[in-house]
Amino acid sequence: MVSRTTVVLMIGLLGMVYQATQLPPPQRDIPHLNSPRVRLSDGRYLAYREKGVPKNKSKYKIIIVHGFGSSKEMNFLAPQELIEELGIYFLLFDRAGYGESDPNPKRTVKSEALDIEELADQLQIGSKFYVIGVSMGSYPIWSCLKYIPHRLAGAALLVPVVNYRWPSLPQNLIREDYRRKLVQWALWFSNYAPGLLHWWVSQQWIPSTSVLEKNPLFFSTQDIEILKKIPGFPMLSKEKLQEKDVFDTLRRDFMVGFGDWDFDPIRLRNPFPQNESTVHIWQGYEDKVVPFQLQRYISGKLPWIRYHEVPHGGHLIVHYSGLCEAVLRALLLGEEPLKLEQVNP
Repeated sequence: MVSRTTVVLMIGLLGMVYQATQLPPPQRDIPHLNSPRVRLSDGRYLAYREKGVPKNKSKYKIIIVHGFGSSKEMNFLAPQELIEELGIYFLLFDRAGYGESDPNPKRTVKSEALDIEELADQLQIGSKFYVIGVSMGSYPIWSCLKYIPHRLAGAALLVPVVNYRWPSLPQNLIREDYRRKLVQWALWFSNYAPGLLHWWVSQQWIPSTSVLEKNPLFFSTQDIEILKKIPGFPMLSKEKLQEKDVFDTLRRDFMVGFGDWDFDPIRLRNPFPQNESTVHIWQGYEDKVVPFQLQRYISGKLPWIRYHEVPHGGHLIVHYSGLCEAVLRALLLGEEPLKLEQVNP
């Protein structure tokens, strides 16, 4: 049973995320652009950064998709020796509205995949590429598997969020899930009572992100240890959340990720019917954001997905020592990961 206090804290977090802005802003005026950007066909700009070996010398090209409240500056802790040994080129970008990228007032699940495809084409990384999505950045990966499977060399979803509106999810798994109910409330308020949410987030008694990051309702013990070592979620600070474009980006991203989709991922076909490559899901057993039971169900219904579960892992396993190396070796080389019990914060 979830206590009233924890429910209030969760609603407070969601209130911060969904404080609404009725009219989407046009392209933002970003005073100091530090990153290269590409201009998309609809006139928007996407900012990006490149890591790893030079593109023209690489054997593997990987696009990494960041999660909620993050950016292209996210850490993907792959050992430099492995990057050089395998010849890996990484392309990270700010999704629409994040960081130095322009917002997309027409954002959809499909537009996420099309942004990735156009970015890849403009930077000429080749006809096929790998994609890795983290947390909320996983719904663009599902979109790629649906809309541009012919462009994929392989895919990995790390602690992917699950949309409770997917038709194939069994009611016995989601009916009593308090996370589902909180998402429903948040979506309703975001759509129909944005002013109330604006009032909510303006209140001084709403817990700060530093308090939320220590709450065991949201994060496992392992996650809380990780949060002591990393900057946390600066985009969700009270100062940033007062900015109209930040609210708008977070609200739209959440509404698309958890809203109605044009397809059910659990009914997707294998994008690699000749076993020419693989798709992977990586999940923490102690994840407080996405229950492992749902990931097990999804991967069970999609036998072409290789499912990996970190026994003591929470939602922040991307920061765990050895995890990124295991992800790359499994995705690029087809290697079975070492005992995941050895993956630690």
